[in-house]
Amino acid sequence: MSASLRIRPEVQADYGAVFDLDVAAFGGDGESRMVGRIRSSAGFDPRLSLVAEREGRIVGHVVLSGIVIQTPDRDVPALALAPVAVLPAFQRMGIGLALIRAALTAAASIGYGAVIVLGHPEYFPRFGCVPASAYGITASFSVPDRAFMALELVEGALDGIEGTVIYPAAFDDVTPSPLPLPRSEK
Repeated sequence: MSASLRIRPEVQADYGAVFDLDVAAFGGDGESRMVGRIRSSAGFDPRLSLVAEREGRIVGHVVLSGIVIQTPDRDVPALALAPVAVLPAFQRMGIGLALIRAALTAAASIGYGAVIVLGHPEYFPRFGCVPASAYGITASFSVPDRAFMALELVEGALDGIEGTVIYPAAFDDVTPSPLPLPRSEK
């Protein structure tokens, strides 16, 4: 990864570049539209929407947003990691890795306890993600167990939390596909 890479919070002036980046990274505008809906949702924390810049150009983006784990007794707040994208010309350079690490560090420093990710089971364990089922946490839709993962940002944050992850409406029109690994970080 080049020393010229800068990771910072996304600002409104970045929205157009992030939209185009997501289209280029995912080959369509589904994730781009989802990011717009996330920004408008109650679960959006602008401190957790980060961009990677290289020589003043936005080359990557990640967002963590609020979700709940619905248990029989209560709703437990958590974060969803989705999406993470890197421009195709800048993939396989560690930019996605740096963005995810920065986002997880920011979330932990703000006080969030856990993150849920639907992603490639060979990629996300490097961050400490494990199958969510290890905590008794399931998805509200059909997904391979090993691709639906959880990460405690605070040790013990998921102890005794058994339930179903409920995603907000912002995620409704995009069905995440955890496999194969996105071109961005094979």
